[in-house]
Amino acid sequence: MDILKLIGRNRFLFDLDIDQNEKLLSQKVESSHFLVIGGAGSIGQAVSKEIFKRKPKKLHVVDISENNLVEMVRDIRSSLGYIDGDFRTFALDIGSPIYDAFIDADGEYDYVLNLSALKHVRSEKDPYTLMRMIEVNILNTLKTISQSKINGVKKYFCVSTDKAANPVNMMGASKRIMELFLMRESKNISISTARFANVAFSDGSLLHGFNQRIQKRQPIVAPNDIKRYFVTPQESGELCLMSCLLGENRDIFFPKLSEKLHLTTFAEIAVNYLTQLGYEPYICESEEKARQFFKTNTQSSASLDHYWPCYFSQSDTTGEKDFEEFFMEGEVLDFDRFENLGIVKSSLLYNEEKLNWFLSKIEVLLERKRWDKADLVNTFRELLPAFDHKEKGKYLDAKM
Repeated sequence: MDILKLIGRNRFLFDLDIDQNEKLLSQKVESSHFLVIGGAGSIGQAVSKEIFKRKPKKLHVVDISENNLVEMVRDIRSSLGYIDGDFRTFALDIGSPIYDAFIDADGEYDYVLNLSALKHVRSEKDPYTLMRMIEVNILNTLKTISQSKINGVKKYFCVSTDKAANPVNMMGASKRIMELFLMRESKNISISTARFANVAFSDGSLLHGFNQRIQKRQPIVAPNDIKRYFVTPQESGELCLMSCLLGENRDIFFPKLSEKLHLTTFAEIAVNYLTQLGYEPYICESEEKARQFFKTNTQSSASLDHYWPCYFSQSDTTGEKDFEEFFMEGEVLDFDRFENLGIVKSSLLYNEEKLNWFLSKIEVLLERKRWDKADLVNTFRELLPAFDHKEKGKYLDAKM
């Protein structure tokens, strides 16, 4: 599958910036010790590979998913081989006391990169998953920053999201709140971050779902009114590495992507995807018609060989943003340092009293083991008065 062609580009976005800074990047990696948290997810694996191929002194990768760690090691061994440095993986929950013991036993890292996140808008559906989103995206970030400060880490990198700019969903708002805490913590440790476009074929993404639907002979379903920016997995790793190693304190890196050239609907990508596989989309008028396609065409091998059922519709679920953006009005931007990377020179204002109130509020809810979605939405709005939460009463789990 030609990912670049699929997302409407003919070259990798950061090739020039990587080439111009490769000597410095390699020097920093070769002389340093790295901890990658959430390193077995799609972005985490891409970042880990970018570090590994530059031969670090130490690369430790932590993730809660044992299976994904196994696949990451197989991928690295099969593509890059071995290094002299200390490369190990650990299947740990960073919120656990076992992880704390792991950090206490070592903790000697120059750079800590936190790629762990709950990233799906579909996580809005229930108050318990929402609370876990707060735990992963905010509380665990604060915990690992605190540990990094104690252990003398040079730089802490934490991934944000494009959905943190003018957020309309709880996931984006949780990352916006995380950015506020990053600004507070940056007084005592150097921190940088990155706002992302969608990573093409990342685990759990709609494009990754296309692969699953083909393997399982199921219809392709996508919204036809939602436009998104996309980067490749390799580009996501390069973006994180450059932000971590080249970013100044409080910098937020983002890809320079043109609205005219690079915004693409999921339906358009679905058509391109099927075309690359040699299929012509068979447009269905409903989910049920799409599900019935393979049942009703079992006797027609020509149809099955040539067409693939698709159902494209307008988005009607909670938290979907009509378009993506990487920065907001009033943010100071640097478009000159890199060819295809922009930087928000962040001086994000925060209210110390409100941040402390937010943490105490969440702590109270957790202690009493009882809360509803309104409790969390209202708590977010207290911290983010302009938070435009779009509640439609329907969630992605209610759709194919």
